[in-house]
This record gives sequence, structure tokens and C-alpha cells, in this order.
Amino acid sequence: MLKEAQKKYLRGLGHKLHPVVTIGDAGLSDAVYEEYESTLTHHELIKVRVRVGDRDVRDDIIATLCSRSGAVLVQRIGNVALVYRENPEQRKIRLPAA
Repeated sequence: MLKEAQKKYLRGLGHKLHPVVTIGDAGLSDAVYEEYESTLTHHELIKVRVRVGDRDVRDDIIATLCSRSGAVLVQRIGNVALVYRENPEQRKIRLPAA
């Protein structure tokens, strides 16, 4: 669980990022999930765009992504989620102690 100061730090880092994974109307397929996993492992902090019609479906997809991957939802604005998961083997982001 991230502390608020750590989330604030990650939001600052995420500000300049562009969405690297997009989920469309077809939903969360296995291929999209595998791409999400590999991208998250490599970068640790990514933006995911979820373009589905219904807000509840979008929230469910984001929650599924986070729970399946062990990631933390740092922020969600509209249809873009900022997601973080530490890579213990190749750590790129050093979080403040808070």
C-alpha cells in the first residue's frame, strides 16, 4: 500500500507519460493483458487508456488489471489510469520514504 506522499510523487512522474496500453470496446483480452504485464514489468509506472462506453465497465477493467497484476492504481482521470508496480529485479523508481 502506498502512502499519500508516494502517490503524489508517482503522479508527478506520471504527468509526462503517455498511455502505452489501450483497451477498447473488445475489453480485456489475454493478448492485451500480456502486453500490459510486460510493459508494467519493464517500466513500473504506466498509463493505461480504457476506452469502453460505460463508466462501471471501465472501473471494473481497471480494478481487474490491478488485482490480477498486483499493481496499485495511483490515479484515474477520465479513461486514463496511472498504474504502478515495483519490479524487485530491476527497480527503476525510488519512492520517497514518506
